[in-house]
Amino acid sequence: MTVDSSAASKPRRSAAGKAGTTGTKRTTRTTAKQSADPELVQLLTPEGKRVKNAEYDGYVAGITPDELRGLYRDMVLTRRFDAEATSLQRQGELGLWASLLGQEAAQIGSGRATRGDDYVFPTYREHGVAWCRGVDPTNLLGMFRGVNNGGWDPNSNNFHLYTIVIGSQALHATGYAMGVAKDGADSAVIAYFGDGASSQGDVSEAFNFAAVYNAPVVFFCQNNQWAISEPTEKQTRVPLYQRAQGFGFPGVRVDGNDVLACLAVTRWALERARTGEGPTLIEAYTYRMGAHTTSDDPTRYRHDDERASWEAKDPILRLRRFLETANHADEGFFAELESESEALGKRVREVVRAMPDPDDFAIFENVYADGHALVDEERAQFAAYQASFADAEGGK
Repeated sequence: MTVDSSAASKPRRSAAGKAGTTGTKRTTRTTAKQSADPELVQLLTPEGKRVKNAEYDGYVAGITPDELRGLYRDMVLTRRFDAEATSLQRQGELGLWASLLGQEAAQIGSGRATRGDDYVFPTYREHGVAWCRGVDPTNLLGMFRGVNNGGWDPNSNNFHLYTIVIGSQALHATGYAMGVAKDGADSAVIAYFGDGASSQGDVSEAFNFAAVYNAPVVFFCQNNQWAISEPTEKQTRVPLYQRAQGFGFPGVRVDGNDVLACLAVTRWALERARTGEGPTLIEAYTYRMGAHTTSDDPTRYRHDDERASWEAKDPILRLRRFLETANHADEGFFAELESESEALGKRVREVVRAMPDPDDFAIFENVYADGHALVDEERAQFAAYQASFADAEGGK
């Protein structure tokens, strides 16, 4: 079943639209675009009701109650980890944090669709995908604490290090996928990015290369409605998934708060890639419930009623309703998961606070294989700078 994208936010009146003919026309055009928003793939309604979809039902037809409980567990524990990381940043234990609150279904559904030999290129918010790939969540925090440059070996889980530069991972993924194809492997590559990154030239270049070389890559765009403080309607005049048509490969919009739909659509796209049918663009239509990062204040650019409307579509509550209605989970399951969630939070706190500080001079290592005079000079300058603090303390 496909349903209208009724989750689209109400048109926002720009500053120019407060007065004058130009502002009125701009608002009218935006309204017209939004009223024509396309349908999206949905298998679970916000009320937790299972709906049929002839095209994608087959990709989740064999899912068991145990697997459904596993998806629920994944989302709950990912949200708990994310909440703990946010609290740690507020307490001064992390320098910054990018929350995934509200996007759990998009990440868990797509992450669980991958195989072990697939390769994942994330942004800096794919904590749920990292969980699915077996990356210890505490390893995600080292970079945000400033004690390392990543915290895990990408080749151990086929999960690349977080990418801070907006959109560049789409090109990395495409190049890697082209290599996979040349090697003759039947694995696939998936690249994650947001609606804001879709405005970057790197993403368009990646689309073009992937299409021309028929690369086995899936572009997974989490459209959470806001590129920091800019709404999607100020970035594009067409739905994001339709951009794929201009490059010559299919695009599909899925309900990003429906974990089953995200699982099914991503399985379909990855299967296309593995069988030589080329790239696919998936637009997971979801919502960023929290701030862009902990340095952001979303109350300055969006309204509480918008968030409230999306809270009714909460991905975790949606699956819980389905599990309860179908008698796939009882109170004992939910109580046990709550205890596991608290234990995870405790472990995250303990591990983060025990992370050792890096060597002050490690930054100068491994820049050049055989050393370099300029690096040596800079190391000496830094050593003198560090020593000046000890001299000052001694003087006091």
